[in-house]
Amino acid sequence: MSTTYTEFGGAITLTDEELYAYITHAERLAGELQSQLVIGALRNFGRDLESIVLDELPPFGRMAALIRPLARIAGPGEGLVLDLPKRLLDEEFGAGEIMRFEDVDFPTTLTHEPTRRFLRETGLPEDGVVFQLDTEVPLPTLSEYYADERPGDLTATELPAAADRLIRLGHFLKDTDLVVDGTTGAVLTWNEPDLTLRPLNADISTLAFTLWLLHREQSLTAAHGLTHTYGQLAATMTRTLITIDHIAYAATATATTAAPGEDDVRRHWPEIFEYRPETFEYQVRDPLYA
Repeated sequence: MSTTYTEFGGAITLTDEELYAYITHAERLAGELQSQLVIGALRNFGRDLESIVLDELPPFGRMAALIRPLARIAGPGEGLVLDLPKRLLDEEFGAGEIMRFEDVDFPTTLTHEPTRRFLRETGLPEDGVVFQLDTEVPLPTLSEYYADERPGDLTATELPAAADRLIRLGHFLKDTDLVVDGTTGAVLTWNEPDLTLRPLNADISTLAFTLWLLHREQSLTAAHGLTHTYGQLAATMTRTLITIDHIAYAATATATTAAPGEDDVRRHWPEIFEYRPETFEYQVRDPLYA
């Protein structure tokens, strides 16, 4: 049960069932809007949700009603987890901030066609808050990156065994690169100090969704003042993300230098959601490996 005091001196008390009704109503609206999510509808999406979220709604209910329905934005994809609405990223980040690739930009080891199609047709934001896309094309494999850009920094034996088929997409937080498996399409992080490869997202579509979700949450948080309940905000973001990508919630290492028997589980995105201070700026210290 939650009680909120209004500016007129009264109080509104909602039971858990009533609060849940507000949240599910918002989610239902998001599902109905999904089929008509063209650019014009997308501009109005937040406004339509906000029309449900009354000022009297307690902070957690307001937060859940604004964020949880965002999981309904995308439907199932063909060969990928999600089919993002056309120009979703352009509308959120700005059309000039999305980079799309051509076939000549891909190394021969990127054989996963759904990933190639996504990078050609949808693209990725150049600045995804915690991710900076490598705009220098063609995209290198991890082996090529160290051979050409960082010669002598790591030996071949220090790189992951699959380095020739791991395509480097860019920088992800401190000392960490973001790579995509050219065969499977899985998205992983490569941490250089730890010489550790860990899963991050199921594929390129859920990576793009996560970056979009993070950017969208910043706008909603700024507009609705959600930071005073930041722990609940982080939990809401996590629950929203795991509805479409369980890998993002409970990723485990695929290659590691950890000692035998050492617990090497990392829940990447939840830790990132929880670590940001109220200024919306990420600290230099890497939350994944601190």
